Amino acid sequence: MADEAKTGGCLCGAVRYEIKGPLRDSIACHCVQCRKSSGHYVSATAARLTDFEILDDRGLKWYKSSSYARRGFCGECGSSLFWDMEGRELMGIMSGTLDGATGIKTSTHIYVGDKGDYYELTDDLPKYDGFR
Repeated sequence: MADEAKTGGCLCGAVRYEIKGPLRDSIACHCVQCRKSSGHYVSATAARLTDFEILDDRGLKWYKSSSYARRGFCGECGSSLFWDMEGRELMGIMSGTLDGATGIKTSTHIYVGDKGDYYELTDDLPKYDGFR
């Protein structure tokens, strides 16, 4: 986990955030919801809620995607930004929305049984059919 302060946001700048603590390495999720919300699979890191702050939320919208989680996105440009699970002390953050060098790497693939048929997973990273 990288632990220097990081910033990030959406494509148009209507949502900005800062993380003042460590980031988890990125997990590649191939579930249908992630593919539908992003157009491909999602690569997401996470930070403790106590280390996470939204600096500008003028474009932020939330979509309750299941009985236990919601997805944050920009209502202006459509960028997929966050995955927030009820009762969890972490905020899932789409890795590609971080500014500059991240200091993280992809560590695993999850929900590989749901992956699209238009791509292959050819790396040597661990692969799981569900949430690890």
